Amino acid sequence: MTFNERKALVESQHEALLTKKNTPIEGNGIVCRYENPIITAEHAPLLWRYDYNPETNPYFMQRIGVNATLNSGAILIDGKFHLVVRTEGDDRKSFFAVASSDNGIDNFRFAERPITMPEAKVSPLAESPVPEATNVYDMRLTAHEDGWIYGLFCVERHDDSQKGNLSAATATCGIARTKDLVNWQRLDDLKSNSQQRNVVLHPEFVDGKYALYTRPQDGFIDAGSGGGIGWALVDDIEHAVVKEEKIINARHYHTIMEVKNGEGPHPFKTPKGWLHLAHGVRGCASGLRYVLYMYMTALDDPTRVIAQPAGAFMVPKDGEYIGDVMNVLFTNGWVAKPKTDVKGVLPGNAMHELDEEVFIYYASSDTRMHVATSTIGQLIDYCMNTPQDGLRTGKSVEAINALIDRNKALLAK
Repeated sequence: MTFNERKALVESQHEALLTKKNTPIEGNGIVCRYENPIITAEHAPLLWRYDYNPETNPYFMQRIGVNATLNSGAILIDGKFHLVVRTEGDDRKSFFAVASSDNGIDNFRFAERPITMPEAKVSPLAESPVPEATNVYDMRLTAHEDGWIYGLFCVERHDDSQKGNLSAATATCGIARTKDLVNWQRLDDLKSNSQQRNVVLHPEFVDGKYALYTRPQDGFIDAGSGGGIGWALVDDIEHAVVKEEKIINARHYHTIMEVKNGEGPHPFKTPKGWLHLAHGVRGCASGLRYVLYMYMTALDDPTRVIAQPAGAFMVPKDGEYIGDVMNVLFTNGWVAKPKTDVKGVLPGNAMHELDEEVFIYYASSDTRMHVATSTIGQLIDYCMNTPQDGLRTGKSVEAINALIDRNKALLAK
């Protein structure tokens, strides 16, 4: 095959993938999944991957490989859906890239270039200069009431205290902000007494301060003594320091979150309370199993849990089990679309109505991105009317028997 023949074939196949329509799959009445992943490694622009010069690439080979597209932050701007995708190269380095769609379900296309994220600033609060990051990933986007769009993400660096261990790493929360998803201002990394992998910015000021959902952990992977999803107030987002931290959503033995749990995207403000989406992790024979779960907190106190259904909200299904890291669902992005057109960026603290459609963006097995849809009303109903976890078998059976009794009484009428 000649250079031009192969180039034409690759371009034709790529365009067919980008324009492929997605089909809904009837589900459990809570969410609607879709037949196809919305973004895969093959969606990456050809200009990123191929050398178009026939003299230096006579066989039109791929020169820079993309291994996976996963764990995307999400935001709605001028009615268009934008995902900040963790894009992992064949070299194992992740970077951020914006992919956009008009309908949020298919036809996602990447921007021409990936995000050029500045390195962390050297803070006057730091005892030493901040070393350059080895890897960055899993950005949560929050349109804060201060007018900025913030991206909070994990920054990975080698743990130099373990010189001979090339797998030793540290996890820190990086913070950046933007107005357009193109030009980013990097702020100081979050200062904390523990490592922080999953940190989310609450969209409102609380007591005049920025509020963070944290996930304190002893090590890069292991939560250790970290108790679950935390809450911290910081005075200055440009030089953010966790001084006090309390756990608002704890881990429990023999549950979907016994190993660790973390906030997904920032919560939605609804008439019934703050609606949260999170991930839980447990150990099983095949390793760590990641699933999604939901909970709600009070409008007047985002730290007070008012509802939490038992067990998982979403788990891997069918081909979602297979990938680089098996048996994993992970989310750090969702969008609620108002029924009327909204110009500009929808404030993260906007009050969402019950009939608004929700687009949940999740990755399967650290490999590809998917979407599932629901409504604010359905998700609230799920949270507030699903039994909570009684934390032992007897309570689970009680809940089932209670439902049977109610149904039999209703059907007997």
